[in-house]
Amino acid sequence: MYKAVTAEDAVKVIKSGDRVYVHMGASVPQELLNAMTERHEELRGVEVCHLHIEGEAPYSDPKYIDSFHVNSLFIGKNVRHTIKEGNGSYTPVFFSEVPLLFKRNILPVDVALIQVSTPDRHGYCSLGVSVEAMLSAIGNAKHVIALINEQMPRVHGEGIIHISELDTFVEVDRPLPEFLYHAPNEVENRIGDYIAELIDDRSTLQMGIGSIPNAVLSRLGNHKDLGLHTEMFSDGVIDLILKDVINGNYKGINSGRALATFLMGSKRLYDYVNDNPFVEMRSVDYVNDVANIRQNPKMVAINSAIQVDLTGQVCADSIGTRMYSGVGGQMDFIRGASLSEGGKAIIAMPSLTSKGVSRITPFLYPGAGVVTTRSHVQYVVTEYGVANLYGKTIKQRLLELVKIAHPDHRERIEREYFDAPK
Repeated sequence: MYKAVTAEDAVKVIKSGDRVYVHMGASVPQELLNAMTERHEELRGVEVCHLHIEGEAPYSDPKYIDSFHVNSLFIGKNVRHTIKEGNGSYTPVFFSEVPLLFKRNILPVDVALIQVSTPDRHGYCSLGVSVEAMLSAIGNAKHVIALINEQMPRVHGEGIIHISELDTFVEVDRPLPEFLYHAPNEVENRIGDYIAELIDDRSTLQMGIGSIPNAVLSRLGNHKDLGLHTEMFSDGVIDLILKDVINGNYKGINSGRALATFLMGSKRLYDYVNDNPFVEMRSVDYVNDVANIRQNPKMVAINSAIQVDLTGQVCADSIGTRMYSGVGGQMDFIRGASLSEGGKAIIAMPSLTSKGVSRITPFLYPGAGVVTTRSHVQYVVTEYGVANLYGKTIKQRLLELVKIAHPDHRERIEREYFDAPK
């Protein structure tokens, strides 16, 4: 009844002027993107819209500027050049509200390019390791093209669609992109120590991927009854789940389950979540809903920053005027954790950039975006300690933040702040 086609045939439905939404993260349908790009000579003005995607983004090459325009809802490394080159743009949006862009027809979707698991005996496919805004995009798209991948895990939760909902599909059998991280360095380990001390037993965690989250997780082996309510997780949680450190027993919502909206990591992670009822994947407008997050007692949100100024403003999406990443889910979880009973909202970062520039600054760079406002921020952590800014005056915040700045910069940043016109 249902018949696979080639990627080249599948993307023939895409026409000039269409908006194409692409499945994010490790679920990127690479073969479909490659086939679409091959049609560049016959396509004009196609908007390719997505959050962060792994792998290659051939359509983002500036030489295809007449054919494709990249609309990033979160700017990944593989498309960051498009902002400067003029063949791309950035749409600031809370991660939790991306589905609304489709539901409210603010970003009408002509074609959704997705990747799913093989159908079960009833014909149902899993969206696998990325649910995010896909249910909304699929429900509002004029045409849905899928890669059915033998190696896509079947993950429990909300991301289940019937094969009849696919207008066209292509069959593949290949591994998912893996996200491999380096072991935490000395600075990251010290940050991990400080954050682990802030986490009480029976807390529920939100943390992303990378060396600092993994440094934190590696220090939680003696904690008890932790939960996961996070937009994404990676390999670092697996051992804690197997040791029953993370069991979700004291969560206020989706108890007894690890809740997420997308996953990225190694093959070990993908194998672990396959047909694992403990892992529950839901749409981002559920997972990142502040009203849901705050229901977890002792909710701990751990997020990163590019800069924090001495009043507590957090820049996390740009370096001055240069757009670098995106708003993402930081504010969703900062606010949710802040409103949680006993919750803690944490911004974690090394005190210096890789070039030795202080991340704690008297003032944000001109053009820098404020992702977390000074009235939302609670804890800021560097390798030099913890600054608790909640309920503090500007002067008290300054003293707290100077103490956790790199010693080589403390005197200068304090002097520059006080020397500025008031």
